[in-house]
Amino acid sequence: MTDDRQWLADGFEQNRPRLRSVAYRVLGSVADADDALQEAWLRLSRADADGVENLSAWLTTIVARVSLNMLRSRRTRREDSLEVHVSDPVVSAFGGPNPEEEAVLADSIGLALQVVLDALTPSERLAFVLHDMFDVPFDDIASMLDRSPAAARQLASRARARVRGADATTLETDTGRQREIVDAFFAASRAGRFDDLLALLSPDVVLRSDGGTGLPAATTRLQGRAAVSAHAKQFHQSAAILHPAMVNGSAGVVIELNAQVGAVMAFTFSGDTISEIEILADPDRLKGLGLDVAAL
Repeated sequence: MTDDRQWLADGFEQNRPRLRSVAYRVLGSVADADDALQEAWLRLSRADADGVENLSAWLTTIVARVSLNMLRSRRTRREDSLEVHVSDPVVSAFGGPNPEEEAVLADSIGLALQVVLDALTPSERLAFVLHDMFDVPFDDIASMLDRSPAAARQLASRARARVRGADATTLETDTGRQREIVDAFFAASRAGRFDDLLALLSPDVVLRSDGGTGLPAATTRLQGRAAVSAHAKQFHQSAAILHPAMVNGSAGVVIELNAQVGAVMAFTFSGDTISEIEILADPDRLKGLGLDVAAL
């Protein structure tokens, strides 16, 4: 490998945590973020780095462009299939993520805002993520989107307004209190105390469950206390083992079935109630997370 190739490889490895975080924020998927980095490296290995003065910015641009193309392609497939999609969660033992997970969760936006980002157009999402989370100048973002800097600024502004509309200030952020609410949710479900369960759910609570192609029967979207509490009845006298965990920086649960990870559940809290539940039950994507229930 020439000196230039070695310089590029070393720079890529040094910037990998930031690049992975950029890809994850744009794509909302750990697996997709890793795929984006792999594709970016393949492009870099064929690129001419002569004249590059700011390697970190150059690498960020390439990863962002790869991520944008993946996001656009995925969005088109999802619109065609009308599928329910749950983003790959970042899971760690309750009490806090490890340093690698902290890099992915840096400037964490939480589950509620992740849902808002998923509703943005790819261009809005890229402009907001790169500028508001990673301080990338609008001139650079504009070149990625083939827009003017003013247009890129407007995209980020629209996205920012929708994110603010999520009213994150109402969310319960104390992880100890979050854990109490989640524990109460499962205690009420398993004991069949459905009046108690209803009291723990916000009136407009939304549940999204993604079983992927491996478990399509688990894919559903439900809204309202009655529908979500009915779904929770599956835990009544269930043999599932619940492992408390941190999921996307908040209190969540890893569900063990037959000595394997059967699902990951993430929660969003509004005051003392649950406003959103996201369940990843796709067997293939769960395997890709590499979770070890013994470590939780």
